[in-house]
Amino acid sequence: MEKCKEILKKIFCLSPLWTAVAALLGYGFVLAVAVFHVQNPILQYASYAASAYALIVTITGCVYIPPAIARIKKFVSDHPLMKKFRTTRVGEKYMTDVRFRAGVSLYQGFFVNLLYIGMKLVSGIMYRSLWFVALAVYYILLAVMRFMLVRRLNVQDEASELRRYRLCGIMLLFMNQALIGIVVFMVQQNRGFAYPGLLIYAMAAYSFYAVTVAIINIVKTRKHNSPILSAAKAINFVAALVSILSLETAMLAQFGEGDDPMFRQAMTGATGGGVCTIVIGMAIYMIWRANKNLKRIEINNSQT
Repeated sequence: MEKCKEILKKIFCLSPLWTAVAALLGYGFVLAVAVFHVQNPILQYASYAASAYALIVTITGCVYIPPAIARIKKFVSDHPLMKKFRTTRVGEKYMTDVRFRAGVSLYQGFFVNLLYIGMKLVSGIMYRSLWFVALAVYYILLAVMRFMLVRRLNVQDEASELRRYRLCGIMLLFMNQALIGIVVFMVQQNRGFAYPGLLIYAMAAYSFYAVTVAIINIVKTRKHNSPILSAAKAINFVAALVSILSLETAMLAQFGEGDDPMFRQAMTGATGGGVCTIVIGMAIYMIWRANKNLKRIEINNSQT
């Protein structure tokens, strides 16, 4: 048994360098088979095995992430340029003021969101795609919500923050009805988003990056107990989920030409239903949490 464990450890628990190499080769093999539409069954099954191995190696390799992040943070913190930056007024405020740092992040996300909206609108007009335009409109509404939060970031009043937090929840609840309509239409028509050329790979990288960053930020903002920051990270998470949904439909359209239409409809419906359910749950929780805390504040004020 011990020898078997040792063999499995050597196969799946690699060093950081070989973990990265194995993951890149495995995912690269799968990508090559999909891009070049390889019809050889042996190569197709080999690509499935390679992707499974790459996934296992990636998961086991996650143990190297915290130490790597710690080393990167230490390197950046000890760098002469960072030390010089901390001596400036803006640098000191950025390093010590959580709200100021969150404001920088909100403005950055707001402008990146505007660029993403512009790209979607231009793509929708150029390729006459209703889906791109619909997605751009959805992201415009998310950008409006971000702008609302940015304007209230420096108003450190809990009741005011909670009311803005509740408003975001209400807006997400209504916006989700439009998203449900888009998903239902995609399932009924068996259609979706289509990214021309190599744009789909850029969108894939962006989508996975957005989801990862959104989850990390949601966890990090819990300790700050700020409704404004929580609402901002919730909006980022919703935007990431919608991008994953559009990416899935695009990949099914581009690489699933030979798939059963029922399978594509089932996949789109399952993912779309999951995204809509998560957004509804988040919106209801935001409204419930805001009402609960506003009632607590009202009771405390009446007792004083």
